[in-house]
Amino acid sequence: MPDTVRRLIVIVLFEGVDLLDVTGPPEVFSLALRETEEAAGYQVLLAAETLDPVTTGAGVRILPDITFARAAEGTIDTLIVPGTVEFDEERRVHPLVDPQLVEWVRVLAGRTHRITSVCVGAHLLAAAGLLDGKRATTHWSTAQQLAADHPAVEVDADPIFIREGNVWTGAGISACLDLSLALIADDLGEAVALRVARQLVMYLKRPSGQSQFSVPLEQVSTTRRIEDLRHHILRHIGEPLTVVDLAAYAHVSDRHLTRLFKTELGTTPHAYIESVRVEKARHELESSDATLERVATLCGFGTTDTLVRAFRRRLNTTPTEYRRRFRVPQVR
Repeated sequence: MPDTVRRLIVIVLFEGVDLLDVTGPPEVFSLALRETEEAAGYQVLLAAETLDPVTTGAGVRILPDITFARAAEGTIDTLIVPGTVEFDEERRVHPLVDPQLVEWVRVLAGRTHRITSVCVGAHLLAAAGLLDGKRATTHWSTAQQLAADHPAVEVDADPIFIREGNVWTGAGISACLDLSLALIADDLGEAVALRVARQLVMYLKRPSGQSQFSVPLEQVSTTRRIEDLRHHILRHIGEPLTVVDLAAYAHVSDRHLTRLFKTELGTTPHAYIESVRVEKARHELESSDATLERVATLCGFGTTDTLVRAFRRRLNTTPTEYRRRFRVPQVR
């Protein structure tokens, strides 16, 4: 193992592993390297029992970089344990927990500063005894089984990810991206994580001292109801979006919706929607020649006057000035 690596990340591979669990985190960490001009010091290695190709659940074959035995000889900064499931005859989901793999996870965890699981990988951590006495999450479809199989674990199926000391657990498959961003924020600060989030077109906590042209991103939500609302807003950002509409979509009262936004995102529904509209408008201004009238329509502002007022309020500039400074030249 190279001694010069500042942040060595080892991802556990095994037959049938979920592909995105394996490929998602390296992409996020590679963006952190790019954003910091390699200063982040991340090196990602894929580890398996042997160096033979591993076939993922998606049928894609992946080559390991290192064996478990070799990885266990050095010190690991972050261990990422993905998972996989199988279905019985009644289409019920069951996480796969191989005893030999569990033992390797236990061994590698003993050489690791920070232990993480993605999706149903939490079942492997729990089987290794690494979640005893801790609060943890996993994919909603296996949460009850995790609680039943491991009563010493406090299972919470609602959060996207949970941190308990040096152990982090993530929920659904795509939550590996949120978890990776949180790890980057923990290592390098939220400013770097925000830049990476912007490259991924994701949303992360906004730092208190944002610069004039900071991306207006909001706090990570921890409940799936709010996440669902956020995705709904993104899908319909060009349409009128009212508190009444959102409350009806979420099957809650107007007042309860406002409380949810204040609790989870630290803002009001109206302010959040405006921040998303401004973010989409920024992207249009940076990457297209659309007129301001067209941008206002696409982003749900309705009129250019509303667009201009939102930019002045959020970014202290005008859309025209923003485009002049940040327009990305088109490659011919």
